[in-house]
Amino acid sequence: MNPDIHHPLPKAYTAIDAATKASGFTMASDIQTCSLLKTLAASKPGGKFLELGTGTGLSTAWILDGMDKDSTLVSIDNEAEFLAIAREHLGGDPRLTLTLTDGGTWVETNRTQKYDYIFADTWHGKYLMLDEVLEMLNKGGYYIIDDMLPQPNWPEGHDLKAIKLIEDLEQRTDLVLTKQVWATGIVIAVKV
Repeated sequence: MNPDIHHPLPKAYTAIDAATKASGFTMASDIQTCSLLKTLAASKPGGKFLELGTGTGLSTAWILDGMDKDSTLVSIDNEAEFLAIAREHLGGDPRLTLTLTDGGTWVETNRTQKYDYIFADTWHGKYLMLDEVLEMLNKGGYYIIDDMLPQPNWPEGHDLKAIKLIEDLEQRTDLVLTKQVWATGIVIAVKV
């Protein structure tokens, strides 16, 4: 076995990847993580999906590729330049709602919403407002985070935040979780 991805890439992936590189955005999820996001998405037919941190839409494309026609995805980001790339390549998908907003404001405004799958790829829902976002997760729903292994773009001291986040997640009694030392370091949790 090797980590190579042999199944087809999402239709818009190559164009989004090229636009991402041209934009200078360096925080996109890697292809192994994206493949896992697609696989997990396929397990939630008719599901309500949430992505906190669209970036340029690379991971969004993979989540959409795994979703069925009856599922919906809300994806938010606070960077108009990067969200515009996602909107250009994915905005025509009726299952997708792209929202330009501050993560904290969005979470506070939407706290009563419930989701079957949350990919937290930004500060809110990961290092900020963790409890609030986990309250938005349905029983049996997935909570997924990546970049939990040291990354070259981490600022000094970020490793301590990552360690604390993992400790906090491990102490929760409402989650069953698996830590994967694979790709960029992934945690998958299921709400019980």
